[in-house]
Amino acid sequence: METKIYNVKGKESGTITLPESIFGLSWNADLVHQVVVSEESSRRTPVAHTKDRGEVRGGGKKPWKQKGTGRARHGSTRSPIWVGGGVAHGPRKDKNYDRKVNKKMKAKALFTILAKKQRDGEIIFIDSLSFDEPKTKHGKGFIDALGKVKGFERLSTKKTNKAYIAASSSEKDAKRVFNNFASIEIGDVRNMHPVDILKYKYLVITKPEEAFKMLESKLNAKVATK
Repeated sequence: METKIYNVKGKESGTITLPESIFGLSWNADLVHQVVVSEESSRRTPVAHTKDRGEVRGGGKKPWKQKGTGRARHGSTRSPIWVGGGVAHGPRKDKNYDRKVNKKMKAKALFTILAKKQRDGEIIFIDSLSFDEPKTKHGKGFIDALGKVKGFERLSTKKTNKAYIAASSSEKDAKRVFNNFASIEIGDVRNMHPVDILKYKYLVITKPEEAFKMLESKLNAKVATK
């Protein structure tokens, strides 16, 4: 399976053979769902926090004597049935939402998504992400150039969740070019996650040969942990 490689000006610069171990996988919705839901849960930061009856202020004194008043007996105004009292069974920020997913499952889910995006024409390969200066205008020109490639027209018009750029770790200076783009996320190939890829419409992979080696070594490392 071959595909085209483009340069930063949106012109064809060659072709590359896609590895079957990554882009030859069939779609597995159950696996992807399990991995994505688990990752989103692990990323969750609990914020809502209620106080129980032992944490609210006041209520140390018994409201009234136990008998003889004709009213119901109460021992403290910190009881959950009192206004201003503690909350029973409310949300607590100390709850742990982490979910464990096997490394092999994560790797396969990632490759399954990559394979589907490739079949849907949502991945474009760039030979190198190099600019004369790390300026926003160069990033804008790069996106506009890719928007002229057949099948990627929405790259230049889509306003939200436009593209995820999986760059090489050696392209640190180029990453500064996209700091001001709210609709574009850029990160290292080795740190790609299923959640990040699914969030964006398009995926831009730079230095594909290096990226494939990184991904395949990642796969081999996962398989070795069985």
